[in-house]
This record gives sequence, C-alpha cells and structure tokens, in this order.
Amino acid sequence: MKRVLAACAALVLATSTAARAEEVDLELVLLVDVSRSMTMGELEIQRQGYASALRSDEVYAAVQAGLLQRIALTYVEWAGGQNVIVDWTVLEGREDLDAFARAVEMTSTIGMRRTSISGALAFGAEMIEANDYEGLRRVIDISGDGPNNQGRIVTDARDDVLARRIVINGLPLMTEEGMGGRWHLDDLDVYYESCVTGGPGSFVIPVLDWTDFGEAVRRKLVLEIASGSGGVGLEGIQDVQFAPAKPPYDCEIGEKIWEQRRMDWWEP
Repeated sequence: MKRVLAACAALVLATSTAARAEEVDLELVLLVDVSRSMTMGELEIQRQGYASALRSDEVYAAVQAGLLQRIALTYVEWAGGQNVIVDWTVLEGREDLDAFARAVEMTSTIGMRRTSISGALAFGAEMIEANDYEGLRRVIDISGDGPNNQGRIVTDARDDVLARRIVINGLPLMTEEGMGGRWHLDDLDVYYESCVTGGPGSFVIPVLDWTDFGEAVRRKLVLEIASGSGGVGLEGIQDVQFAPAKPPYDCEIGEKIWEQRRMDWWEP
C-alpha cells in the first residue's frame, strides 16, 4: 500500500511540475568560450557582439515571428569548467532583450584553463533538462577557438546530447591572435561540423576575423530563433552551412595536441 501511495505521490508531483512548465518557442543555451587562449580584448568583443545582436531589429523580429513570440535564453561561459553568467530568462519584447544584453555587458571575465567542449555540451543539456520551460525546440549554441582537450571524447558527449533531441549549432572562432595561434586548427570549422554539431537543421558559422564576430552572432541568433517560423525573419541570411555531411575526421585531435604540449607553461 505504501508503495502505491508513493507512486501516486510521484505521479502527482511530476504532473504538477509539468503543469508549471512555461511554454516557449525555443530553449536556447549560449555557450561562450573564455579559455585562456582568448585575449581580454577578444573576450570584450564577444560580450559586445552578443549584446549588440540581442538589441538588433533582426533578432527582435525573429522572436516576434514565433508561434508563442517568446523564447527562454541563458548565457554560459565555459573553458575547462562552466560559469552561468545570465540564467534562464524569458525574452518577449525589446525591453527583455535589452535587459539581457545589459546583463551580458556587465560581465567581467577572466579566462579559464583548458577546453572541454564535451563538458560544456553536457552542462548545457542538463540546464535544458532541469529548467522550468517547455520549448517547441531545444538548442545548444557553442562557440570556441579550439578542439576539445579535456573530459570525455567530444563525440560521445555530442551523441548523448542529440539523443535528448537537443540540436547543437557551432560558432568556430578561426582567428589566430593571442595564445590561440599556438593551438590553432586550420580546419576548425570542419572539426565542428564533424565532431561537435548535429541534429535537424544544425549549422556552423565560422568566424575568420574578429571584425566579423558581431555580424556572425546576429546571423546565428536569427537562424536559431526563427528557424521554426517558416522562414519568417530569415531574409538576408546567406552562406550558412546547414546540416553538414560528416566526413572522416580525427575527433581526438585536440587531446593529441594537448598531450604533445601539456608541459608548456602557457597551456590554454
């Protein structure tokens, strides 16, 4: 009898929790690289790029084009670990977007060691699973300037995330400034396509120069927010690599580079 009562109580709790979940068009985790290979200037460019994109007319139009006209967004910085900068927030109007942008701008970031894409993906998936929202779509957006070199093999983490029906998009940062030049992969975009991203409609937008970062962020946010609105809000978005093929690739290249250089004092 006690077991029956306990099962009934658990069912009531689960039903109550589900009933409290707020419906949104999109649950989106922004995973932003802050590894030590990034300079302080690059970290500032990232923050300002996201803030500017959130305030843009295009992103606002993408939110308004959704069925429910609201999304849930969180901004997380990552390297060897993760740090939630702006927790889950519902964005509907311009004032919401501006408030989120201000919270990002107020961040003062110190770069963290190592690059655990696998850890960041797992963290992002857990954030989606544990939040109080029910999205029509669930997406993790991860930026980074190098391959995985800590934690689980990245493809294992990616596959676990995809099994939860969460799409992964990528923003590979293919610049060579600062310490990042020593850990540079010429084909980081292919690495992201082959080893990191996946799911229906997934895409990769490479950033080849920091002057292009703000525009790249705006494009990817519009694509992620408006992709479920029948193309509304996607005008002018071009040259994006959708659902890339997965050619043979050494997805453990980052771990191998790390093993070769791990005694270096300036390891990222």
